[in-house]
Amino acid sequence: QVQLVESGGGLVQTGGSLRLSCAASGGILGNYAVGWFRQAPGNEREFVGGIKWRGITTAYADLVKGRFTISRLNAKNTVYLQMNSLKPEDTAVYYCAASTDMATVPSSTDRYGYWGQGTQVTVSS
Repeated sequence: QVQLVESGGGLVQTGGSLRLSCAASGGILGNYAVGWFRQAPGNEREFVGGIKWRGITTAYADLVKGRFTISRLNAKNTVYLQMNSLKPEDTAVYYCAASTDMATVPSSTDRYGYWGQGTQVTVSS
């Protein structure tokens, strides 16, 4: 089964950028829809965006649309989350997840069967 590892989190000032990586092993990430989620303390895990199975079609939550970009690099079996114009409210643990859904980019956590351990993103004001 596919295993996911996120990296690239850290501390950044308001307006800054970070690029998160989601690297896969034990499976071909291109065969899965991949979603990015985040969870701040006291909040539920929320959908940030995702990329479709075997494709380049992406979907984003309204809160990040225009600031965040998701892409794949199949040669590295990795999906990226480029985050620009970061705000303090973007502070959270960010998770990537893989879904066998072949038709859509699921936004619900229960559609994803494989999860990474998360990486902390902190945006200072």
